[in-house]
Amino acid sequence: MHTRSSLLLPLCFALGLTALLSLVSLASGPVTHNWQMLWQAITGEQAAASMIIWQLRLPRMLLTIAIGALLALAGALMQGLFRNPLADPAIIGISGGSAAGAALAMAGLSLLPAWPWLETLGVPLMAFVGGISATLLVYRLATRSDTGTSVVMLLLAGIAISAISGALISLLSYLSDDQTLRQLSLWQMGTLSRHSWGQVQLAWGACAVIAALSYKHRRTLDVLLLGEAEARYSGVDVQALKRQLILCCAFAVAIAVAITGLIGFVGLVVPHILRLMLGPGHQRLLPLSALGGACLLLFADLIARSIVAPAQLPIGVVTALIGAPFFLYLLLRQRQHLS
Repeated sequence: MHTRSSLLLPLCFALGLTALLSLVSLASGPVTHNWQMLWQAITGEQAAASMIIWQLRLPRMLLTIAIGALLALAGALMQGLFRNPLADPAIIGISGGSAAGAALAMAGLSLLPAWPWLETLGVPLMAFVGGISATLLVYRLATRSDTGTSVVMLLLAGIAISAISGALISLLSYLSDDQTLRQLSLWQMGTLSRHSWGQVQLAWGACAVIAALSYKHRRTLDVLLLGEAEARYSGVDVQALKRQLILCCAFAVAIAVAITGLIGFVGLVVPHILRLMLGPGHQRLLPLSALGGACLLLFADLIARSIVAPAQLPIGVVTALIGAPFFLYLLLRQRQHLS
């Protein structure tokens, strides 16, 4: 009962903040709507405004919520799996691996006939293959049988994988035609401007699956925080849990990268702040991370659309400007803790 009551208040606050930012997102843009005009647009009383809302802003807003939730959930799972607050899909190379796989698919599709089913499934599938390959490689390099997972090796392996992925993407960009080159360039910076209802359905479907699977393991993740040996003594199949969580993270990041490109630091900032505020318990951390990721990306999207209006900044640039200083703060804090 105490756990439920302690979850209810922050959950209501997060839901309210998400709803508020969603409404602001719908009302903001080159054509600004006040609340009365927004209601008239939603109900269809104004045809032109209704088209802007239903065909442009609503799918973008829903896609932003789903991608933010996916990235934050992946970050929360990675931090729980490696028992380290610096673990993040972008920092340890998962995003880079997914990006390399998706870039290979984009470059390959430009050479093949235009098959809609291949364009819909090819990029997410290759992004998943790249993400899971990078995850397994980083995990293998950073894990030792006697000491567990090394944080230093985790970061160094992630840097190496990200560098290799970046070099591969640069090579593909150099060899691509003008149209593919522009697509890859915008996609590397992260963008929410290319959206469709099909992508919204894919993102929300993936988000529902990842949320259900991650919440299913909330108690075993709490046990894993005590250490792998203690988790085994408690009856947890640690290796099976690791495989499932790695697949969940790779799937979440692959879908996000395939749809919106590279958007970093959401999975680092949100779960870490929530851990500091509410503690490490995953029963609260996982649902609040999903809502917190949605709020952060909605806020970043508002900045991206307003700071250079009527043009738009790539969303990945905004999240990097928010997340990179926070990452440096975490590194400095950990150095002071070790000293």
